[in-house]
Amino acid sequence: METCPPVPVDLRLYGILDVGVSGGDGSLLAGMAREAAAGGCTLLQYREKAIANARASLARIRTIHAALAGTGVPLLINDRVDLALAAGVEGVHLGQEDLHPADARRLLGPTAIIGLTLKTAAQADELYRLPVDYACIGGVFSTASKVNPDPPVGLEGLARIAFRARLARGGALPLGAIAGIDRSNAAAVIGAGADGIALISALFGAPEVVEARARDLRAVVDGALAARGAA
Repeated sequence: METCPPVPVDLRLYGILDVGVSGGDGSLLAGMAREAAAGGCTLLQYREKAIANARASLARIRTIHAALAGTGVPLLINDRVDLALAAGVEGVHLGQEDLHPADARRLLGPTAIIGLTLKTAAQADELYRLPVDYACIGGVFSTASKVNPDPPVGLEGLARIAFRARLARGGALPLGAIAGIDRSNAAAVIGAGADGIALISALFGAPEVVEARARDLRAVVDGALAARGAA
């Protein structure tokens, strides 16, 4: 039987539900996730950098995942392969110091979505041998949402890293961009080579308008992709 190739990960509007920014109310996070999906978000990530209670985190993740049922929007977990496996979500996003993607793949299986953060062109060069489904480049701009000891790469750095990533994987790897991205610079980020944008505050900073923000940002991204000839 012929095996169908995997469906590429849609990174156009990648929302990150950060407990440090939005708080730990699982019902609130689930509601924001559902609204983001309704507004055109294509991928969501749960991020909790300092987990003091893994059971409470797992309960929140399950609540969010249940809220996304039927939307077609995958939920990934930042860093923690164990929580992704326990919750039965669609995958995980890994940093350069987290579990190696090959080990995550062995644990999560061939159909899980595995993403990787890229900060340098040298890291992009390694993609040829890594079993990841997408990469996210950043930080592109400065941001208050995360403590980042590395200086922002800017649009020029984003373009350079994206070029090297596509060279390493034959152009077939979806590439996102993260950090300091909002409506004012989203089109420029897409123009510099990203296939989508990852957002925290610009999407979830005001819980009451998440769907409207998602709809607006998605239109900006789709327009920029069309202008680049990548839609």
